[in-house]
This record gives sequence, structure tokens and C-alpha cells, in this order.
Amino acid sequence: MAKTCPTPRPFSSVRGTIVFLTLLFFVSFVSRFIFSPLFTSIKETIPNATGRLGTLFLLGSIGMLVGAFCAGFVSSNLNHRGSILTAVFGAAAVLVVASFANSIWYLGACLVALGFLAGLQTPSSVATITAMVRTQDWGKALSVQQLGPPLSLVVAPLFAAVLLASFSWETALRALAVVCALLGVIFLAFRGVGAFPGDVPTPAMLKPVVKIRSFWAMVFLFALAIGAQVGIYSILPLYMTQERTLSASKANTLIGLANVVPLAMVFVSGRISDKLGPKPTMSLFLALAGIFAVCTGLLSGIPMEISIFLLAASAVGFFPPGFSALSHIVQPVCRSIASSFGPPFAFLLGGGLLPLALGSLGPHHFGKGIAITGAVIFVGSGATLMVTILKDLGEGC
Repeated sequence: MAKTCPTPRPFSSVRGTIVFLTLLFFVSFVSRFIFSPLFTSIKETIPNATGRLGTLFLLGSIGMLVGAFCAGFVSSNLNHRGSILTAVFGAAAVLVVASFANSIWYLGACLVALGFLAGLQTPSSVATITAMVRTQDWGKALSVQQLGPPLSLVVAPLFAAVLLASFSWETALRALAVVCALLGVIFLAFRGVGAFPGDVPTPAMLKPVVKIRSFWAMVFLFALAIGAQVGIYSILPLYMTQERTLSASKANTLIGLANVVPLAMVFVSGRISDKLGPKPTMSLFLALAGIFAVCTGLLSGIPMEISIFLLAASAVGFFPPGFSALSHIVQPVCRSIASSFGPPFAFLLGGGLLPLALGSLGPHHFGKGIAITGAVIFVGSGATLMVTILKDLGEGC
């Protein structure tokens, strides 16, 4: 029996719902990104934590990939709504558990669990929004949804800087858990949102996705963008404090402020994508991100700080056209499969292996690693030529 899909509506009529879905998407990122700015305090209380930040991000990425494999099974039984609620309330519980961590592996297990929950939520969030909004408004809708990652990059370091001034890192995690739980309770009032099932990733469903070149090109492009946004971000606090001799407070504040500009850039990117198409928009913002990453790694002082602002703004510009393109390279019946597996594979590369590689370089070499990463991103932006956008999409969600 064919599943019942929501009737696509104009963006203006569902704006409020999309904003709240974005808040839920946002806390998913904050619950993982908070560990980077808290790490300067964590390593003082947990034995053998020094130098393990990259390992934690890798573990979180592995958890996200496993969650993505399970996402279709969960959403097909609980609906996309149930997957989102499971992820939000689950994150609240894991953050409380993480606040009692007394070893780096205990903390790593919590990062795996948070990554797993994010792997459940991300495809359901994208599928819910693209199903409720008409195709011509996807750029606007996904621009709002993509406020989640840059907003989390603003809030996480500022949240850490404020709370660490008076409280412990354990208290900061518990406070964030309360926020997650409250948002989950409020979402219960949004009746019917996401109340349609996902698709189980059977071999018959996977085959038309994994055999097309465009899917793997999008995985590569997402990996570059996530590397620019998350991979480099994860190492910036250590780079700025150990190699550029900034205080932890100043570094976290600067990183948080640098990610204010992207809050507006996602809307600019979405409108450009609606006018020019997702392919040239993706290429433009990736190329800019590569240039500014090179500058961040090679410069110091005020020029470096300006580069960090520009890197954050350009990196986030990829994601609205990126998710739009990911939804246009396959037919709607395969859309949840593509969004379930593409970004998590990319996150494993850009948000897991890259931080591990950068972290292994050690002090006095972080800058070189960031610059090399920027050069790869700039060259790799040309991979958008390998993406084929489908013009005639069938019906479905």
C-alpha cells in the first residue's frame, strides 16, 4: 500500500513549523559541538583526555553513520515524527549521562550515542520539510532548516564561555539536556508534523541510489563542506590557543561571533540557489570556503580573525543548495534513502576523519593542516560538474 504523503504547501503557510523543526535540528548539533569548546575544561578533570578531541569527533561520526543505517527502519515504524522525538529526548538523556563521565572512553561512548541519534534525526528532518513544502520553495525552506548548524556554532562556544565562567563543564551539559527535553515536549503540540513513514533501506531501494554517479559526487561535496564547517571548527579552539596564543575565552568568543554572519548567509545562499540553480551555488561557496580556510591556516592576528569570519560565512552557504541538489538527484521515492546515507558518509569524512587527522598534527602544525584542507576544498569544488539534477520529479515523499 502506498504511504500517505503530506500535501506540499507554499513556504509562507508552514513557516512556523519549519522554524521549530530547525530548532530541533539545531539542538542536535549543539549537543555534539558543545564538547569542542568545553574540552579545555574536560581535559583538566578526565585522565588522558589531552589530544583525544579528534578521536571523540570520529567516534561521533561513526555513531551518526550507524544511526543513518538504522534511520529507515526506525522512521518506517515510528514515522519521521517518532524519529525526531526519539532523537531529541534521547539527546537529553545522553547529555545527562555524559556529565558523569570519568574517562575518555566513557565520554567517547556518549559521543557515539549522540551521533547515532543525530543519524536518526537528520534524514527525517529533511524528509519532513521537503514533503510539506512545494518544490519551488525548497531553497527557502532548506535555508531556514540550515540555520541549525551555523546557529549551533554560534551558541555552543558562547554557551560554554558563559557557563564555564561560573560553573563546571558537567553543569553545562546538564543545562543543555534540559533545553533539549523542553523543546521535545513543545514539539508534541505540533500534531501531525512528520506523521508519515520513512522507507526501509532494502537492496531494491538502495540500488538506484548508490549506482548513480551524482550520489557519490554529492557525498564528496558534502564531505568538503562539512570539513570546512565542522572539521576545521573542531580544531580551531586548540589552534588559536596553542598556536596563536589566544586565551580560551577569547578563542571561544571569536568562534561564536564568527558564526553569526552565516545566520544571514543561509538565506542569501537559498535565494541564489533558487535563481541560479544548486550546482553553481554549491561550487561558488565551496571555492570561497577553500580560499578562506587557506588564509585561516597561514595568517595570524586580525587577518586570521577576518578569515575565520569569512570561512564560516562561505562554508554554510553550501548546505541549502546541497540538500536541494541531494533531493533532486533521485526520484521522491528514493529521497529519504539519499538523505539518510549521503550526509552521514560525508560527516564521517569531513566531521570525523578530518578532525582526527588535524588533531594528530599537534601544536605548531595545526595551521598547515588547515591550509592544506582549504586547498583540497577549493580544488574539489569542481566536482559539482559530476552532479546531474533531475528536471522531472514524480510524485511522492
